[in-house]
Amino acid sequence: MSVLTRKSVELDLRADRPALDARPLEKRIGLIVLATDHTSEPDFRRMVASERVGVYVARIPYANPTTPENLRKMQPALTAGAALILPNEDLDAICYSCTSASVVIGDAEIEAAIQADKPGVPVVTPPLAAVAGLNALGARRISILTPYTVETSRPMADYFEARGFHIDRFTCLGFDDDREMARIAPETLADLAAGATAGQSEALFISCTALRAASVIPAIEAAIGRPVVSSNQASAWQCLRLTGDQRAYPRFGQLMTLALHGS
Repeated sequence: MSVLTRKSVELDLRADRPALDARPLEKRIGLIVLATDHTSEPDFRRMVASERVGVYVARIPYANPTTPENLRKMQPALTAGAALILPNEDLDAICYSCTSASVVIGDAEIEAAIQADKPGVPVVTPPLAAVAGLNALGARRISILTPYTVETSRPMADYFEARGFHIDRFTCLGFDDDREMARIAPETLADLAAGATAGQSEALFISCTALRAASVIPAIEAAIGRPVVSSNQASAWQCLRLTGDQRAYPRFGQLMTLALHGS
């Protein structure tokens, strides 16, 4: 048997290095999602990510059922989650993608936890983005649709009332597992939204980042004749505006045609 002797390949190291761009992509959005989340990443990929904007994701531990107690347990993981997103590099914004946890933990507490690793980065939470969106739309009387139980929905009602909104109707579906919430068909959400909107309301807010509501917002708006704000849509809108993108994206609903106040 003959054995072929392979010659060593000569490696050529260039003396000069190519010039580097300041960033691989012009803008960077961090996204912290629950370990069980099925929806936030696809929604941000459709509404935020582009050749100009990169979306960089970290997942943090979460265990169902969705109760205020379990939601609060995520707070200690937020700093570590932020640290996993492009360590030691600047971000243009970072979003914690959980509406109900943001309500029970508190927007300020979430901002402090994230900025402990990412000092100075603008922090977006879905309920705070929804408030900004509803204000941009000029809506003070609202209806709210959530997939949660009554126990988890109550803090949500208190949150919006404390920020000056009048809630005409609040509908909750009674789910306590975010993986099941993600399995509600968008067409079903559109039907539920029509029944959840009070006649005197100026807008409908659909809460929960697990819900696949963003894709059917234009259809819901056409059906109810009023603007619709969802958790992921509002977060995406605020993140885009924080990158300096002021373009209108009507295919994602009326909110996505408006400027963010102060941006």
